[in-house]
Amino acid sequence: MFELTWQTFLVVCPLVFLAGLVDSIAGGGGLISLPAYLICGVPAHHALATNKLSSCIGTTVSTARYIKKGYANWKLGIPSILLAICGSMIGARLVLMVDERVVQYLLLGCLPVIAFFMLRKKDMEVPEEVRQAMPKKRQMFIVLAASFLIGCYDGFYGPGTGTFLLLVYTQLAKLDVRTSSGNVKLVNLSSNFGSLIVFLSNNECVIPLGLAAGAFCLLGHYIGAGMVIKNGGRVVKPIILVVMVLLFVKVISGLWS
Repeated sequence: MFELTWQTFLVVCPLVFLAGLVDSIAGGGGLISLPAYLICGVPAHHALATNKLSSCIGTTVSTARYIKKGYANWKLGIPSILLAICGSMIGARLVLMVDERVVQYLLLGCLPVIAFFMLRKKDMEVPEEVRQAMPKKRQMFIVLAASFLIGCYDGFYGPGTGTFLLLVYTQLAKLDVRTSSGNVKLVNLSSNFGSLIVFLSNNECVIPLGLAAGAFCLLGHYIGAGMVIKNGGRVVKPIILVVMVLLFVKVISGLWS
């Protein structure tokens, strides 16, 4: 049985603040926030659920920022939001059916792969003539299908969701990066919310820890949103690598014992 201590808050909250800061600068915050809970010994299901709570709180800032700047395409965004919520609820229900130890092995295997993919991402802008040639019905289908399927992934697991959505929206649906980023935030916040409903209804969230971490995540997003950092990846990469190493040591020692 997991026992919540002040030491847990002392480790998780600063790391989740860092995750919010990193996420607003270059993306990839989930690669820090989820391991933060696991490093402190929070059981896998509780970690996934509590991470959704803090992520929901933090992501509202960056989502509001994109909406305020007019980057969201609501014709694509509204149905995407609904499908993302449905998908994430399905994903969350599926992960709750998986044994806790199996989830640990999944985390151990998937996190470094996702980290490698995200740290190698390059410029995703699509030329104007290519965007104009994209049939609107095909674009709509790709965006909605991705919102549902990646929403399922977000409910089941989570880290890398924003990057996967951005990749599909720009490279397959041929949306410009600004519009893609705005719609990614809408969908990501919605999928977080959908899975959080499932986790809360199953009493998987460590609510005091999630609320405290959420406040720090919110602060991280707020500060990061006002920062202008060139080559943000150079700041993010070493942080993510250190957290990955700490997580590996923690998970492997836990499985070994």
